[in-house]
Amino acid sequence: MKRRTLFAAALAASLASVGMVRAADYPDRPISVMVSYGAGGATDFQARIVTMVAGNEEYLGQPMVIINKPGAGGRVGWNWFASEAEADGYTLAAYNIPHFIAQSIEGGVKYEKSSFEPIANWGADPAVVVVPAGSEYNDIESLVAFASENPGKVTLSGAGLYVGHHIAALQLEKATGAKMAYIPTAGGGAAAMKAVIAGDVVAGINNLSDAFRAQEAGNVKILAVADLERNEFLPDVPTLMEAGFEVDNASVNFRGVMVPKGTPDNVIDLLAAKVPEMFANARVTGKMSAGGSPMKIMTRDEVIAMWDARQETLTELLAGLK
Repeated sequence: MKRRTLFAAALAASLASVGMVRAADYPDRPISVMVSYGAGGATDFQARIVTMVAGNEEYLGQPMVIINKPGAGGRVGWNWFASEAEADGYTLAAYNIPHFIAQSIEGGVKYEKSSFEPIANWGADPAVVVVPAGSEYNDIESLVAFASENPGKVTLSGAGLYVGHHIAALQLEKATGAKMAYIPTAGGGAAAMKAVIAGDVVAGINNLSDAFRAQEAGNVKILAVADLERNEFLPDVPTLMEAGFEVDNASVNFRGVMVPKGTPDNVIDLLAAKVPEMFANARVTGKMSAGGSPMKIMTRDEVIAMWDARQETLTELLAGLK
């Protein structure tokens, strides 16, 4: 019996030693980053930029490869990530707040806030109201006036249900008393923007970064921003609050990376130390700025606090919007 006990202890020590060696070598192969939205949308566009220097020796020394799993406003990808992804540090995911928290509050998904461990945040992208370039509406007040006089005739495209776009639409309806028809698109923000450009909808609510590029190309007009103050990329565009509509910053889209619950602590610690530095690289910030993508770099501890605050805010907000 004593021999067996000694053997078991030796085996455990040996396995622990092997584990420590493997941990010390992490990462020793490319890392996947799952994006729950399609190629070409704001999350995909930004994720490819903020991960482009991951292979530099001062960061992770291994490249990050983007894998798209779009569908159902992000639910398809995050359901997979919560239930099937390996918690070994080689499969990360981009998160979108308020999206996955709001969806977990509404139910019908396999995840909640505690299903994931945040690593770092790279951006904060407000929702904006957009119309086609040739639209008769040149300001948010005229669009809302038409919606108020014609219930249901103002169609609004967005990236899905209970994503930032949808939350902004619900808030706008409540603030104005106007009945609008929110239409979630199957292809995320890129598809939602195409619907606006093509004139398939009267207007849309989309990410500032997507809308900024579309406006620069002459395809849309941005009427208002759903935030507490004007954005540096759109200094001449008023907030909805400025226009007299009580729509706060609850729909601002925070983006970053996370790992599944159960990922080893030492892996989380390494990623939490290196990834914010990677986001702050001058090549990354330069490309993000050129693409009209607002950045907000936050550490793991800051993101944990932000997730907790958004959980509380969204629970109260969604209850009041029903």
